[in-house]
Amino acid sequence: MRKLKDSRRAEIVDAALFVAAEQGIKAVSMRAVAARIGLTSMALYGYFRNKDELLDAIIGRMLADISRPASGLDWRETIRHLAAEVRSVARRYPSVVPLLFTRPAVSPSAIMVIDLLFEALLRAGVEPAQVPRMERMISTFIIGYAISEVSGRFSEGSLDTRSRRAQLRPDLLPGHRLLAEHLDAPVDWDAEYQADLDDFLDVVAGLAARDRGHRAPIAEP
Repeated sequence: MRKLKDSRRAEIVDAALFVAAEQGIKAVSMRAVAARIGLTSMALYGYFRNKDELLDAIIGRMLADISRPASGLDWRETIRHLAAEVRSVARRYPSVVPLLFTRPAVSPSAIMVIDLLFEALLRAGVEPAQVPRMERMISTFIIGYAISEVSGRFSEGSLDTRSRRAQLRPDLLPGHRLLAEHLDAPVDWDAEYQADLDDFLDVVAGLAARDRGHRAPIAEP
């Protein structure tokens, strides 16, 4: 009986993910998901108490695609691996991934990813009291960059700063005027992403170095 319920629950989550991927998050409703698999909307409440629980399950289903980093990777490579996996998930589910910025990390898959980041930061030598803050900072960058890419904020069209700044007098945009040649240059988004991530990892290493006199790094498992 339990296996049957788990199987039906997984079917409901897959249907919800399909609706979200095809029509956007706003299209996800108990009625729309139920219709997708031939159930009544009331039947779904036997598996999910409300839409919020269903949305959290969608996040869990997306993040279940993230593979664990190989054993033996150092802390930097572990975080790079997780970042690449999140970026891949965002490209796979571009209309769904913004949920990561609107829902708390409550699914088992989300909690596992966070725990992997916790472990990496501890192995880097970050003071335990600082690890949650650093995890939030890194996660926000990784998710934010991935969403910006798939939503179009970071794209070739987004680089047309010349026409945008032409809306205002040059004297009102002194920063833009001084940076004009750099703002109009093409951007290699992959290279920028890697450079940004490396900068964040350097921040982590710097914090760990600052705290090293107070606590030794946790040994690699």
